[in-house]
Amino acid sequence: MSEQWGTQLVRSYLDAMEARDLDRARGMLAEGFRMVFPGPAVLHTLDELVAWSKERYRSVGKTYEHFDEIASEDGSVVYCFGMLHGIWLDGSPFEGIRFIDRFELRDGKIVDQKVWNDMGEVRLAAQAP
Repeated sequence: MSEQWGTQLVRSYLDAMEARDLDRARGMLAEGFRMVFPGPAVLHTLDELVAWSKERYRSVGKTYEHFDEIASEDGSVVYCFGMLHGIWLDGSPFEGIRFIDRFELRDGKIVDQKVWNDMGEVRLAAQAP
């Protein structure tokens, strides 16, 4: 079975974000886009996201386990599951941090992203004596 349109859109967006191709990623977002990260951090632009993440890690990437897409009344909802890897601010690597992202899509654009992950717990454990 081929990927559904929403999963293709989300994969393209996530690929653009990881490559830091913010202009390409912006083109996939609807007006009024909103993203919620653990904390909770509620952000509305990719520039806000980049500034927010600079205080947490140098880089982050995703290894995908699977995507689930569900049709909704006015679009689609895509869940993305996997593991995070990257480099902390001190230069040390991290990997194997669970994440789930939930995307709401309407009219071929991403309108909402919600993120859940264990990054805070892993970061706190790494700081413990």
